[in-house]
Amino acid sequence: MAFGWIDEQAAARRRAGLVRSLRPRPADSPLLDLASNDYLGLARHPEVVAGAQEAARTWGGGATGSRLVTGTTELHTALEHELAEFCGFEAALVFSSGYAANLAAVTALAPHGSLIVSDAGNHASLIDGCRLARGTTQVVGHADPDAVRKALGTHDGPALAVSDTVFSVDGDAAPLAGLAEACREHGAGLVVDDAHGLGVLGAGGRGAPHAAGLAGADDVVVTVTLSKSLGSQGGAVLGPARVVEHLVNAARTFIFDTGLAPAAAGAALAALRLLGREPERAARAREVATGLHARLTAAGLEAVRPDAAVVSVRAPSPEEAVQWAADCRAAGLFVGCFRPPSVPDGISRLRLTARADLTEEQIERAVQVIGGTRP
Repeated sequence: MAFGWIDEQAAARRRAGLVRSLRPRPADSPLLDLASNDYLGLARHPEVVAGAQEAARTWGGGATGSRLVTGTTELHTALEHELAEFCGFEAALVFSSGYAANLAAVTALAPHGSLIVSDAGNHASLIDGCRLARGTTQVVGHADPDAVRKALGTHDGPALAVSDTVFSVDGDAAPLAGLAEACREHGAGLVVDDAHGLGVLGAGGRGAPHAAGLAGADDVVVTVTLSKSLGSQGGAVLGPARVVEHLVNAARTFIFDTGLAPAAAGAALAALRLLGREPERAARAREVATGLHARLTAAGLEAVRPDAAVVSVRAPSPEEAVQWAADCRAAGLFVGCFRPPSVPDGISRLRLTARADLTEEQIERAVQVIGGTRP
């Protein structure tokens, strides 16, 4: 029977407690949200919503075509210019998603005969970029510049190191300065995904590469999402102008994909300008994350110290993690639940996201619910 193997895989997932399902949320959910990636609390900010509305009124509901045909508007160009300037890079290129941006950066910058050195904890989009690239990929230990250095030393030719700046599972930060040093010793490029760093780390939220002194470097390329701190949708690649020009001509997820919807571009641009005027939002997100960690550990829970705005709390098993998250929802708290195969080390977790707009009362309530529903 066609697709009969699907039933076997579904049964295996059920036995392992790994079944996933969609859970539509209402517009006015009563739950306290510690699951979304809206780190700065901008997704519903009036200025961000107004930016989306104005863009839709001006440009319509969709981009109408690929970026190279009709999908580039003056709004996209303005977003790219201001995003590059804010983060300290020469140029930027906007994509329909952060996933597409990562696929573009890795595949277009790792031609046949090249070596890609990839961190074992990288996001799925970077992993898929490595799989699709024509170069050879070597996976190395997590957050280990010496391992990157050793791998690069085995290759004679174009090379690239690829890493998240803040890893999405535990919220720990990559040693960017060490990675850059290892790459420069071997003439390799460095591609980093700052999805969880933009808006949270660096001066005024300019990102982890900016904080590490790598912004604007001619051997560093950064990818970002517009769907987390900026509360919108889409992604971008930042870097030297010649790299961006190369992506325009070689990146398949740019050339053959419909451009980002104008409403999303307008919302992202409004959020970026708002962050420029209110840089304290970045520091507040970090403060909330630190406070959550301190209170969770004081309550006897095993929480990972956050380097940005993600706080990870270990669970005994996948089944207990799912039940824990469900019990939190029943008590009015929405938290993320990460379990295999989403976690590379096989350890299931609750994943909490700190938001700059959370009050001290909400933080305390979240800790009480998590502690009170622990397995």
